[in-house]
Amino acid sequence: MPHYWYTRSVDGPTLRVRFYQEDSGSEPVRAWIKALPVEERKRIGADIKTVQWRWPIGLPWVRSLGGGLWEVRSNLPTRIARVIFAVDSGEMILLNAFIKKTQKTPASELDLARKRARKIQAPI
Repeated sequence: MPHYWYTRSVDGPTLRVRFYQEDSGSEPVRAWIKALPVEERKRIGADIKTVQWRWPIGLPWVRSLGGGLWEVRSNLPTRIARVIFAVDSGEMILLNAFIKKTQKTPASELDLARKRARKIQAPI
């Protein structure tokens, strides 16, 4: 995995964004975002960009899930989306994304993000 050196500056983002990639080359979070309606894609993209440029940042954009995992919190017009990510070597690695249907983050979504983080050796 490449390592990047960053310092916070007004000239560029604090973090580089990278989509988790399966062994097959597919990028599940990118595919999930592309399958959404245009307005929802724009909202989620804007929220990810806010985190990328303003990291470290807290609520209402980001919440810690513990163990080095974080969630980008996107309020869409009729529903709520979450993108789970880890930060490693100056990169915001997008691990999993889903539409939130209950108050609590589903254990299956969190487990999948943890599994992917371990696979890329991101701190969790």
